[in-house]
Amino acid sequence: MAEIKLYSAVVCPYAHRTRLVLQEKGIDFDLIEIDLQNPPEGFRKVSPYGKVPAITHNNERVWESAIINEYLDEVFPNPPLLPSNPIARAQARIWIDFANTRFVSAFSNLLRSSDVQKQEEAKQELYKHLEFIENEGLGKLSGEGPYWFGESISLVDLTYFPWFERWAALKEYRGFSIPAEFTRLKQWKHALKERDSVKAIANSKEFYIERYAKFAAPTPVGV
Repeated sequence: MAEIKLYSAVVCPYAHRTRLVLQEKGIDFDLIEIDLQNPPEGFRKVSPYGKVPAITHNNERVWESAIINEYLDEVFPNPPLLPSNPIARAQARIWIDFANTRFVSAFSNLLRSSDVQKQEEAKQELYKHLEFIENEGLGKLSGEGPYWFGESISLVDLTYFPWFERWAALKEYRGFSIPAEFTRLKQWKHALKERDSVKAIANSKEFYIERYAKFAAPTPVGV
């Protein structure tokens, strides 16, 4: 039995983050798939928020993906997934916060909104965030390397990638592709897709198109 148990849901991008970290570090773990619509009795004893991911390690609980991932990086330090330089480490945390507070909400708002005007507003917001990532993130930090901080993959890359694996759903239901002018972002996405850790747990475009249909469906009148 592995010392780490990961409580996950295959469609959840937050849980996807932590699965990628575990894959990158080669950490053995027991995967426990949770049906969030019908969670098992006792699940909130592990995850007080009732969300995934959550882990148990040495009889201790950790929840919230960004916190779990930093915990794993500290407890299992090789290979490191945060820069060693303090300012670069601070920049990494800024970009993780940008994902959690801005990028993810714009992605979700676009996919879930049934109002055409709100969809257009969400497209503009998401475009603005992608432009910021292209210029202020990858454009200034990655240099000649394929990843956010150059040659070495980091928690920042693994924080964002699950939403890019799901991008087919945005394209299918909202007609929003990654704009062609964001060439650095496209190169970054391709580099991530080629990593063994990503390939090991990847799902197809069709998988996400099918699973995200219920989030993108128009809301019936009167509901």
